[in-house]
Amino acid sequence: MSTILVIDDNPAVATALEVLFSLHDIATVHATGPAEGLALLEREPVDLVIQDMNFTADTTSGDEGRELFAAIRDRHPDLPVILLTAWTHLESAVELIKAGAADYVAKPWQDAKLLATVNNLLELSEARRELDQRRDGERRRREDLSRRYDLRGAVFADPASERVVALACQVARSELPVLITGPNGSGKEKIAEIVQANSPVRDGPFVTVNCGALPADLIEAELFGAEAGAYTGANKAREGKFEAADGGTLFLDEIGNLPPAGQMKLLRVLETGRFARLGSNRERQVRVRVVSATNADLPAMIREGTFREDLYYRLNTIELAMPPLAERPGDVLPLAERFGEGGKPLSPAAAAALQRHSWPGNVRELRNVIQRAQLLATGARIEPEDLALPRAQASRPAPAREPEREQIEAALQRAGGVIAQAAAELGMSRQALYRRMERHGLKS
Repeated sequence: MSTILVIDDNPAVATALEVLFSLHDIATVHATGPAEGLALLEREPVDLVIQDMNFTADTTSGDEGRELFAAIRDRHPDLPVILLTAWTHLESAVELIKAGAADYVAKPWQDAKLLATVNNLLELSEARRELDQRRDGERRRREDLSRRYDLRGAVFADPASERVVALACQVARSELPVLITGPNGSGKEKIAEIVQANSPVRDGPFVTVNCGALPADLIEAELFGAEAGAYTGANKAREGKFEAADGGTLFLDEIGNLPPAGQMKLLRVLETGRFARLGSNRERQVRVRVVSATNADLPAMIREGTFREDLYYRLNTIELAMPPLAERPGDVLPLAERFGEGGKPLSPAAAAALQRHSWPGNVRELRNVIQRAQLLATGARIEPEDLALPRAQASRPAPAREPEREQIEAALQRAGGVIAQAAAELGMSRQALYRRMERHGLKS
């Protein structure tokens, strides 16, 4: 059950409000003055405050109410406050609404109007509380992950990223192969680092091979090594990446680019731990944890005959699917702050532009955008124009249409005078609606 604190020196007001709200399963507590009200707020959980503006006899200035509101705002910044007074002035209402008051109701009030306002605010307060609780839970889980595992400096705040990181930490304890899937630039290598850093071979080498950056005829030599004369230009024997990674982890990026002969040899190494260098008949034994990654559709490649099905299932014992950055919106600003660490801060408008962008290049694109903006920005902060996002203008929502006086009056009439309800219908905040009412000479 929600609880409302009524701060009013008139016992009749408190009684009337208590009766009204009790009929709708809302509890009420009463304080007769500012000091008593502030003390009660420190002792008891309260969901909403309805406060008078004048507490001293024959006083109509509203100064006492302003001071009380400022004190509540200072100590409980998220607590909704409704201002209640018989001496209402639109100028005072606008002033305090701008300062954060939830609404301004004149005595004598209309029960239906006041009740609608209270219910709206309680629903918003409950939704905010649930959101805060969820965020607190997510923060605690991230902190727990950081305490229990080596996250290699990974920056993430979105639940989608958290799930992948948590799973990576969980599967790291196994020696089974891991396949990391996701688009280019999404952070697959960071996930591979987390797997290695929390594995039984964390103290061994971590060797990376980008299969997409090597010519097909050199990939086998890169992975398995080659004896002198094994191919044109091989003037001396060379160690392969599997040998270099012995006792540690080998990260095979863009595994879909591995040619058929290399796929067959890789499958044998995964099954037996044995291989031979190119040009050699002597087999070598290694103990290597293989983590691979791809942005390709390997099942489609299997259907096309360009990737071995048996190798896919051997690599895909455990799959970690890294979503694109567009599906991890909670990561955008934390990553941007990390990439710009020590440089110019983002303006609120620039931060909003980053969150609107679709990030087809994922984390890599975000890093490049921030690094470029840090270099080219001429002001004290990074502004939207410094980001040079190609679709920033196209993705920015169109400005809201300015409502006419008649539309405002009609919305207020339909809402029964409830400012919050009328503002929602017009697509604006209560503060914005109060400003327009003032401009058009309308009274609340």
